[in-house]
Amino acid sequence: MALKIWLDGKLVDEADAKISVFDHGLLYGDGVFEGIRVYNREIFELDAHIKRLYESAKSIRLDIPMSKSELISATKKTTEENGVINGYIRLVVTRGTGTLGLNPFVCESSRIIIIADNIQLYPEELYEKGMKVISATTVRNHPLAIPPQVKSLNYLNNILAKIEALDNNVPEAIMYNHEGYVAEATGDNVFIVRNGVIYTPPVEAGSLEGITRSVVMKLARKENMTVVEKNLTRVDLYICDEFFLTGTAAEVIGVVEIDGRVIGDGKPGPITKLLRKNFFAYAHGKEK
Repeated sequence: MALKIWLDGKLVDEADAKISVFDHGLLYGDGVFEGIRVYNREIFELDAHIKRLYESAKSIRLDIPMSKSELISATKKTTEENGVINGYIRLVVTRGTGTLGLNPFVCESSRIIIIADNIQLYPEELYEKGMKVISATTVRNHPLAIPPQVKSLNYLNNILAKIEALDNNVPEAIMYNHEGYVAEATGDNVFIVRNGVIYTPPVEAGSLEGITRSVVMKLARKENMTVVEKNLTRVDLYICDEFFLTGTAAEVIGVVEIDGRVIGDGKPGPITKLLRKNFFAYAHGKEK
């Protein structure tokens, strides 16, 4: 069945979902987006994703030509029309059609695209055995260049780090900021466990304020675990007891090796496993 794509106020067939080659989203990566999960036909943390989308847009002076409630309704309609039970939504707002210059204010109107489809996840075996990662040499964008809180269409910084990971035959790379502190992975937030305490880099270190990150922190505190946001160094990752990543697609996944250093006993640790289990229950509405 051909997908139905929401484009500029209506659903169109996938083959008809086209934008101009003069759209500044294409020409300059000028726009924002959200990746959102669907579990059992329910859109996960939709309000939080919509809130972050509007905040990202406001930060770059991009007007979204729909109210939050209208966009929520459009997202739900697109998901239902495509019969998505467990899947993924990509919600994109581009600057719109303009000229070959950088001036964003010549663009006629921003464009809204909503895609609801299935998602390719990490294989189940990787969740059971854990993943290997490397440290990227690509430095995370300086926060005064592109604020990490803005989930923009300009993902080249992350893509370059992802290429490093793939060149080293691992699925993910850890990115560090200009001061040498851990920022995030190419598509996920970073957590470690040391002496029973969970640590994650603060947003100001260069990480996106992830929706899954926030949920996992809440679930950990519900288990009376201590969660601390603090700057982490590469050595902190090397010597930690547990290491895991969180993200919309990845959910909660254990890391068992970084730069050839084995984490813990080389298997996803007990806290990682518990938080993955609790996240699954929360996402599927089975939380106690």
